Order: sequence, then structure tokens, then C-alpha cells
Amino acid sequence: MTVKPMTSKEVTKKIFNKEVLFILDVRNEGDFQDWKIEGENFEYLNIPYFDLLDGVEEILEQIPSDKEILVVCAKEGSSIMVAEMLSEAGLTVSYLQGGMKAWSEHLEPVKVGDLKGGGEIYQFVRIGKGCLSYMVVSNGEAALIDATRMTDIYLDYAASIGARITHVFDTHLHADHISGGRVIAEKTNATYWLPPKDAAEVTFEYSPLEGGGDVKIGETMINIHALYSPGHTVGSTSFIVDENFLLSGDILFIDSIGRPDLAGMAEDWVADLRESLYKRYRELSEELIVLPAHFMIIEELNEDGSVSEKLGTLFAKNHGLNIEDENDFRKLVTDNLPPQPNAYQEIRETNMGKINPDVEKQREMEIGPNRCAVR
Repeated sequence: MTVKPMTSKEVTKKIFNKEVLFILDVRNEGDFQDWKIEGENFEYLNIPYFDLLDGVEEILEQIPSDKEILVVCAKEGSSIMVAEMLSEAGLTVSYLQGGMKAWSEHLEPVKVGDLKGGGEIYQFVRIGKGCLSYMVVSNGEAALIDATRMTDIYLDYAASIGARITHVFDTHLHADHISGGRVIAEKTNATYWLPPKDAAEVTFEYSPLEGGGDVKIGETMINIHALYSPGHTVGSTSFIVDENFLLSGDILFIDSIGRPDLAGMAEDWVADLRESLYKRYRELSEELIVLPAHFMIIEELNEDGSVSEKLGTLFAKNHGLNIEDENDFRKLVTDNLPPQPNAYQEIRETNMGKINPDVEKQREMEIGPNRCAVR
């Protein structure tokens, strides 16, 4: 009996719509515990594939007959075999097309707002990795912020809405995922912007992204103000777009704050992180809509699947913004750091242009959860 694939896009829609789904994950227990598909109304059963080689009879009573069932593995092959066995046992089952490898790379574009003079801002939700990137569009021109290495998705989307990419920005030198910014800039002849304090070791040419400079996108004079906000990295830079949206990079998230240690500088950069969040951000309008570069937990998604919140709301509700004592803040930041992202040093060197791993190696380097926040 043939079993049907379920695409990452279809799973993403189920997450956005808060649908019920039962997931049988046949990866090893450690891989499952480290990183899995998350949905508010998803249920899980983790049975390693090697435990099912002799059949699925022993687990049938653990699998519901009244819920949609998805079998998941790393690359697809094992999940197809298990799904076929379940199907032969009488269950209606799908498998995740492309496995967790495909899940890690899926980007879902969501419109997050209109611009005053015409134009839009889109958020690209990398649902399996927690990365968020942005496209600002006006009068046929587009700017990208914090693009991932899946460059064709941005190029195709820009083409589909009739926009030409003219500027590409990275808010900082990323350590948890490989940036697509430089590749996109080369393909489109766009200007690639990077904070110079994060670019001391890069091997390529770039335009220095510094506070006080405005970049206009399209004819409607959209201003992207660079706001120097160190702490996650020494060069971390935020953007205020159209006087309405604050792209906070990895400094501020909806439910947490950025970690300052991905370059091995936690103790040195805690003070910068506090000054950025408690002084620089406090001077901004509380009506600004914060658009971060990552989300941590699935509950941070809005009804439409986007991730955003007013700055004033975060000042009221985000614990990381409400620690009065500096020593308590330092303790929170340095004592609550999750494990370093997989291959983070190699990822930084790739983003500097020092190494150029092939596509399969890049996928391998990025596999795993987002770990950019203080927990």
C-alpha cells in the first residue's frame, strides 16, 4: 500500500492553525530529545527505527486510530518504511517528505505589515530552526535582513512580487546558521551590509553598517536606521524600519533576550547587552513593533504564524528586560546559557568567508535547535 508524503509546508500550516497531529519520530532518542517538530496540539511517540525492524505490532496500541499520523526520520527513508508497515496494519499514515533535513530548511513567508508610503514587510519563518528573516519591499525594490542560506526562496519570492533585491543586511555575524546574504548580494548585484565591528576577520568586501546612516528602498523613501546595539556580538545592530518596526536581531526576543557568549565573550559582553536593552532600547518608542531574528518556543507565534510584539509589551512582560540589579542580570545571562549551537565556530568561519563547505556539510552544520537565547 502506498503511503503519502506530507511536506514541511503542510506541517507548518498545521502548526499555524493549531491542528491536532500525532507524530511517530523514529530517530534515535538523543536526536529526538535535542530537536523535534513542535506544535501546540501535537502528540509524540519516539521509537527508534532499529527497534521496529521486526515490525510495528508491539507499538500499534500506542498509536491512535482517530488522529492524523505522521512518521518522521532524519532524511525520509526510514519513515517511509515504518509508515508502510503501519499502513499494512490498517492505519492511515503519512511520512515527512525529506525528513528533518527538509524540516530544517523550510521557510514560510508571512506578511507582517504595510509601510506608510506604500510597500510591505514580510517575515520568513524558518519554523524548524527558529530563524526569522525579513524582506522590505517598496516600489519594486527589496531589502533583505538576516537571510538564511536557502537563497532561492528569497530570489523566487522577490521575483513573484515583481521586486528587485537592491540591499542585503546582516544584523550581526551569525553563529547558529549560515547567512545567505553574501550569496544573494552577488547574485543580484545588491549592496551587502555588515556591522564593521563584526567584520574584522571577514575575507570579502562589504558596506559598513553603522549607526546614523539611512538606506532608502524604492522611491517611497523608506528609511532603515541602524541602531548600534552590542551584546549578542560586539557589532550587533538593530534597524528601525519606516519608524514603525524594530528589527532587533538577536538582542531581544519575544520571550527572552540574546546570549552574549557565541564568540566566547560572555563575561565581557554582558554590560553591552544590558546597556543596549536597558538604555538604548528604553529611548525608543514603545509603539515600535519588535521583529526579532529568532523565536525560541512555538508559543511565541501569533495567530497568523508570524512572530512580533510591541516594544512596550516586552518591557512589561519579558523577564529579561525587568531585572533591576546589574549583578542579578549578569547572573541570569551567564548562568542560564544553553549548549552552544552545533558547529558554531565553523558557522562563524563560513560567514566570515574563511571556509566554504559544500551544501551537504552546511546542512550538517546547521542541524539542531535554535540556541541564541538566554533561557
